[in-house]
Amino acid sequence: MRRTLSRAFAEVDVFTSVPYMGNPLAVVADAGGLTTDEMQRFASWTNLSETTFLLEPTAEDGDYRVRIFTPDRELPFAGHPTLGTCKVWLDQGGVPRRPGVIVQECGAGLVTIRSSHPPGDSPGNSPGSGPGDSPSNSSGSSRLAFAAPPLTRSGPVSAEDLAAACAILGIDPDGPDTPVVDSNWVENGPPWMAVLLRSADEVLALSPDTSAAANPRGLFIGVAGPHRPDSAPDPANTDDPAGPADPASPASPADFEVRAFFPLRGALAEDPVTGSLNASLGQWLTAAGHATAPYTASQGAALGRDGRVYIDQDPDGTIWVGGEVVTCIQGTVDL
Repeated sequence: MRRTLSRAFAEVDVFTSVPYMGNPLAVVADAGGLTTDEMQRFASWTNLSETTFLLEPTAEDGDYRVRIFTPDRELPFAGHPTLGTCKVWLDQGGVPRRPGVIVQECGAGLVTIRSSHPPGDSPGNSPGSGPGDSPSNSSGSSRLAFAAPPLTRSGPVSAEDLAAACAILGIDPDGPDTPVVDSNWVENGPPWMAVLLRSADEVLALSPDTSAAANPRGLFIGVAGPHRPDSAPDPANTDDPAGPADPASPASPADFEVRAFFPLRGALAEDPVTGSLNASLGQWLTAAGHATAPYTASQGAALGRDGRVYIDQDPDGTIWVGGEVVTCIQGTVDL
């Protein structure tokens, strides 16, 4: 029988600078020697949406390797665990091969992470701006961003699949007053189906059926809607006076409202703030003309949270998904 070890452990809150208002993550910082079964058992015990385990990289270009578990399965990639694990790695003394750029190895391959600066902050005044500086410090929040991984599945959603999702959400997918503007598969690890509604208010008003019987297909459903009084733009209509969502609009602290629903132990659960979904939404919404980067997404209001996700885009089209990470618990765990 393997001897139990005391291992560094942290719980962080992701996509918020205010503790307990984002999406929590448990991180075992020294997971060497743990078996898959032991990791899964601990993730089930923490009962958080994800628990991660830090390991030495096996890829030549990786700074660290992470395994990501929900209470009932392992995921190749997930967004808020990517940022949360990166902060813990940095706080534990991790030094990236390239200053300011961290490369995470996970089941989906290599994911690049960089520090980004909150609006109004100059790079020279932010952690990670100087040679050898870390973009994280354990006493406060850190703004980090990951490059959205390529979609492993994309394309239109069939009428049958959309009808199944809308039945769960309690909305009409194709009636004369349907709130549905568009839908698409945006899989990047989790098999997300994205549904764009006319407005953020309609997203917040959703009251989905969370029973096991309502989701026999095990759908992962992401819903987004713009924070503005008019409908989302028609990308095919260049004369649409609304145009793509304007990230500079003062009408709302965020440009889109997002909610994420996923199967958990047979029922339907809602995630407070979801990095993987916001990554794939950013790729789809910008490509389809429904949004222009940079933009901000809010998520978690229906659960009493106040998450913020910052979407940016490089000239080459790479989508970056950013957010604050704050440490709430530090200590050790016996595993």
